[in-house]
Amino acid sequence: MHLVQIARHPVKSMQGEIVASAEIERSGVRGDRCWGIRDDTTDKILTGRREPQLLFAAATLAADGRPVISLPTGVTCEGPGAKTDAALSEWLDKPVRLVSSTGRPPERAEFFADATDDTSESLVWTMPAGRFVDALPLLVLTTASLRTAAALYPDGDWQLRRFRPNLVIDVPGDGWIEDTWCRRATLRIGDVELRPHEPCMRCTMVTRPQPAVDEDRDIFRTLARNHAGQFGAWTTVTTPGTVQVGDTVSIEPDN
Repeated sequence: MHLVQIARHPVKSMQGEIVASAEIERSGVRGDRCWGIRDDTTDKILTGRREPQLLFAAATLAADGRPVISLPTGVTCEGPGAKTDAALSEWLDKPVRLVSSTGRPPERAEFFADATDDTSESLVWTMPAGRFVDALPLLVLTTASLRTAAALYPDGDWQLRRFRPNLVIDVPGDGWIEDTWCRRATLRIGDVELRPHEPCMRCTMVTRPQPAVDEDRDIFRTLARNHAGQFGAWTTVTTPGTVQVGDTVSIEPDN
């Protein structure tokens, strides 16, 4: 098995960047989901679940760790501050602020009870402190699972960008391989050790349109019908370090 893609998303729910190598910290990929857009009216962090427009903006990390945001209007926002907040507020047509996840208590966000119906009940969940991640530090996905899902719905567009994994591992064959790792094995990538913890429960995010990706609610329906809505694995970091594309990945099962 080999690591074939590394991605980080500096601003939650915006397009991120594919990188050749990354520092894996205990809290996740360095720079991943360290910033978010706070709705000043609801005091919640916006996500693509409630604000699909976010997926049409992109964020990269500057050398100093600040996000550089490219809006679909052509406006570029560099780092936090009044100018960025004004541009984001004008774009989203509501008062918002770019905020850091560092040194803050756990933040709240919203999702829909029915992943295929934006008129369904809105529910609130609390993210872990320190990062604007949904559950755990890393999201790991295998090519085996991707092939398995795509075979169930060949007309669907199963681009990795729909699923926003941090690490993609090339695994031969088919099947929901990550499920067999959860709480049963350690992943080793060089000196880095990862512990898959639980399958990732998918939501309306995988159905959303984004640049070069059409809306498709049957993506979620396929996962719901065939795999309880799960795809990929939420993973913790046991031993931090550096990983790079092409690294060999090994599995050490629990005794």
